[in-house]
Amino acid sequence: MTTIQILLLGGASGTGKTTVGWELSAILEQRCVAHCVIDGDTLGHIFPAPPGDPSRSRIVERNLASVWSGFAEVGQTRLIYTNTVSVLEEEMIRRAVRASSAGGVVSSEVEVEFTSVVLVAGARTVAQRLARRETGDRVDLHIDRSLRAAMLLQQRASESVVVISTDGRAVEDVALEVLDATGW
Repeated sequence: MTTIQILLLGGASGTGKTTVGWELSAILEQRCVAHCVIDGDTLGHIFPAPPGDPSRSRIVERNLASVWSGFAEVGQTRLIYTNTVSVLEEEMIRRAVRASSAGGVVSSEVEVEFTSVVLVAGARTVAQRLARRETGDRVDLHIDRSLRAAMLLQQRASESVVVISTDGRAVEDVALEVLDATGW
């Protein structure tokens, strides 16, 4: 039996998912803890959406399975997966990881354990971060989308999800708190 440990790092745009994910990776490297990082936002970034997949969920699952298979092939068993709604997609992620860890067949020989964390930040913090990151006329669109995602996560995330605020905090401090939640 192989056990894959996955940290699902979710949160609305501007809460620090990518930054914290890379900081976690740096800390784990310093501690010589094997792991890999996948930024889920890139897995479904395709236009137009594939035929029959308007939400892009099937292409994300397929791409995740493909990328994970390379990591599994070299013995990885820990994954930091960052994506806005990752904590709402455990079953899809489980399927993708189990199939690609077992050569394309969903196997009961692969167990997947999740730690789910949602990063949150106040509307002012998110707006400031997105204004620095985004360019052009689309900043307001990104801020609006971020606020809607935050509401969705608040409404649909399981009670077992760890919620961590990033407002006014150093990235390393947030990463260490996330790392405590994983037990890695």
